[in-house]
Amino acid sequence: MAGVEEASGVCINEALTDDELRAVLAKLQSDKDKEVFGLVCKRWLHLQSTERKKLCARAGPLMLRKMAARFSRLVELDLSQSISRSFYPGVTDSDLKVIADGFGCLRVLGLQHCRGITDVGLMAIGRNLSHLQSLDVSYCRKLTDKGLSAIAESCCDLRSLHLAGCRSVNDKVLEALSKNCHNLEELGLQGCTYITDSGLTFLVKGCQRMKFLDINKCSNISDIGVCSVSISCSCSLKTLKLLDCYKVGDESVLSLAQFCKNLETLIIGGCRDISDESVKSLAIAACSHSLKNLRMDWCLNISDLSLNCIFCNCRNLEALDIGCCEEVTDAAFQGLNKGGSKLGLKVLKVSNCPKITVAGIGLLLDSCNSLEYLDVRSCPHVTEAGCDQAGLQFPECCKVNFLGSLSEPDVLV
Repeated sequence: MAGVEEASGVCINEALTDDELRAVLAKLQSDKDKEVFGLVCKRWLHLQSTERKKLCARAGPLMLRKMAARFSRLVELDLSQSISRSFYPGVTDSDLKVIADGFGCLRVLGLQHCRGITDVGLMAIGRNLSHLQSLDVSYCRKLTDKGLSAIAESCCDLRSLHLAGCRSVNDKVLEALSKNCHNLEELGLQGCTYITDSGLTFLVKGCQRMKFLDINKCSNISDIGVCSVSISCSCSLKTLKLLDCYKVGDESVLSLAQFCKNLETLIIGGCRDISDESVKSLAIAACSHSLKNLRMDWCLNISDLSLNCIFCNCRNLEALDIGCCEEVTDAAFQGLNKGGSKLGLKVLKVSNCPKITVAGIGLLLDSCNSLEYLDVRSCPHVTEAGCDQAGLQFPECCKVNFLGSLSEPDVLV
């Protein structure tokens, strides 16, 4: 290679084998350095391409074939569309056939909002990519239990599956996962309203390593299904999302408190039958030390009693949403110093809590200097002028949302 020579005049390309150049490439840490490696010459570009593991692209069948030839060892491929462009068909079944035939090393495939794909394309993926470990087909609304069951039956090493917004998903898919995918750790089912307690119970009989389960807005799920999850996945479960599952009540939370010792994130917003009884049990359970994120907005039966328990016992809590919990008052923040150490809270949302005042926020600030975001929208007794008049000192990095003009952190979504 002209220009890349040692002082002796020996060309590096003549001196180093492909394996030796790959060893050099493997030492490079940043993606930018690896891209620069590929700019040296065609040989180095070829090696850099064949060693590439991850790619995000928008491409049709012809380009996908070229990519398959160039990136032969690709492990992660993301062809997801943005929401703003999701009205285009994007990836089609013929594209999935090319992917299935050309990317034999693929382990992770992202297809969010690719609304043109159907069961036909998904079955091609299942036939040829049996080693797939992660699949995201959220909002691919033409998919049914036929294609998704084929994936479950063929890809037995599946660890992560996201099906949010796939409205045709039903209990048959969960049964297929239970029978075949025993290593499944992450499952997203947001808005899959056809799944029931029976399907969820069947799922966790075979998938007992579940760490992340999102069943937000699954309106047919009740305490029966959640209790099955908490018992079967007691050691592994870290994140459970139950937003607007209106049939879920105290029995679910009591079961989580009893069995799930490693729970880190719990979303129960909109579960209006949940009361102080179960939340207090959660606060004093073994998971109180692991709990980091808790969302319970619109849990109208929550009061100062359970909030006091949470603040006193869940000292590692980082994000809390109690928006629209109308019975919560300043008394919820009293006794925050009882634990002896500062509260590590970073995100607190108390919007539409009419009984919280500037005095309550002052009590919070006295015991928490780590706050990064505070939402006090529609709290009539907490205004910017009132906080200034009371001389409240917010942490330097804290954003206070008085009027809704600030973007919200997505930690509690």
